[in-house]
Amino acid sequence: MHELSLALNIVDIAEREVKKAQAERVTSISLKIGECAGVENDAFDFAWPAAVKDSVLESAKKDVKTVPGKAKCLDCGHDFDIHHLYDPCPDCESFFKDIYQGKEFFVESLTVI
Repeated sequence: MHELSLALNIVDIAEREVKKAQAERVTSISLKIGECAGVENDAFDFAWPAAVKDSVLESAKKDVKTVPGKAKCLDCGHDFDIHHLYDPCPDCESFFKDIYQGKEFFVESLTVI
């Protein structure tokens, strides 16, 4: 389950930012996670409490914004919505595509006190 290591990396980021701001803890955190980022949302939500326990994020409100997947077919040029990495082009059924949105995974913002 790599979602636990992702959550632990977010804790590391938050702890560095709290230290830089000379604050005590995080009150809210906003994350952006793309549909095609390879993150299983249920597993991430399950891992989150264990990762943030006894950290600056323990009592923080977590807001996750899902970024929809978008791709352009490299064979026919069609732009389309994509929900999984291996979705084919709906027009020509080609698997050759450029995913230009939806692979994001990052901390958008932190509120510290």
